[in-house]
Amino acid sequence: MDTDADHADQNPTFRSGFVAIVGAPNVGKSTLLNELLGEKVAITTPRPQTTRGQIRGILTGDSFQIVFVDTPGIHDSRRLLNKVLVQWVTRAMEDVDLVLLVVDVTRRRRGQEFAILDLLRRVGRAVILVLNKIDSVAKETLLPLIDELRMAYPFEAVVPVSATHGDGVDLVLDEILRRLPDGPQYYDAAVITDQSPEFLAAEVIREKIFLLAEQEVPYATAVEVEGIADEEDGSARVSATIFVEKASQKGIMIGRGGRFLKKITRLAREELRHIWRRRVAMDIRVKVLKDWSKNEQALRRFGLTD
Repeated sequence: MDTDADHADQNPTFRSGFVAIVGAPNVGKSTLLNELLGEKVAITTPRPQTTRGQIRGILTGDSFQIVFVDTPGIHDSRRLLNKVLVQWVTRAMEDVDLVLLVVDVTRRRRGQEFAILDLLRRVGRAVILVLNKIDSVAKETLLPLIDELRMAYPFEAVVPVSATHGDGVDLVLDEILRRLPDGPQYYDAAVITDQSPEFLAAEVIREKIFLLAEQEVPYATAVEVEGIADEEDGSARVSATIFVEKASQKGIMIGRGGRFLKKITRLAREELRHIWRRRVAMDIRVKVLKDWSKNEQALRRFGLTD
């Protein structure tokens, strides 16, 4: 004879929800997302404003599923591209169950932080404050910072972490799970991102550009992957184009004797081989698309606007 307890064990409550990760540029949002998932789904570089658009990562357990939305850094800018990215962040916060606000404790940007808090007040979502890079500051400096931010906003919880080293990330997950509503399983348990292989390949190439190129060149680049072919030997062949805004940038991107482009290609190939666990070949070319970041049609082409 089945008891109520047996029935409960057979049909445990399943919780699910969408969680946005927001913050100023270069505070470690993508690093935190990758640590939460245990897999790389978002590119990370030391430069600000690396993420473009909303990167979804999916974490599934026996009784829960969290769909994380990594967002571009929120900042003031007159550039059309950056205005579009900030609009995406605002929409992401409106469509989620919970928000993680990430603050870099080593580099406070109060103006940006309080502007983000104003946005959060308007959307009215529950917020967990994540204080990142705590390994780089004295512990006694954290309490005044926590007091200041708690005075400014009624956070659900405050969690100090070092996302790069994984310290405290499990506590972030615990706080999320405490507040996750009952809900369905949106994705198959094996899925860790809803982004296509083409999107991931383009992002990895763009990451290597940010890591290697100097000054403003990385911000003037967009990457389009035309296709990924399965070869007979089991490898993947990626065909991609790097777009820049000026002819001078094209020369920099290719480099003398093609050396710079070859280095980008090699690093991106190695990264994708690690992620996909298969051999990867890459054909990358560079083209000029004049002032693409100021052109709405170009932004739509690169999936940066509706």
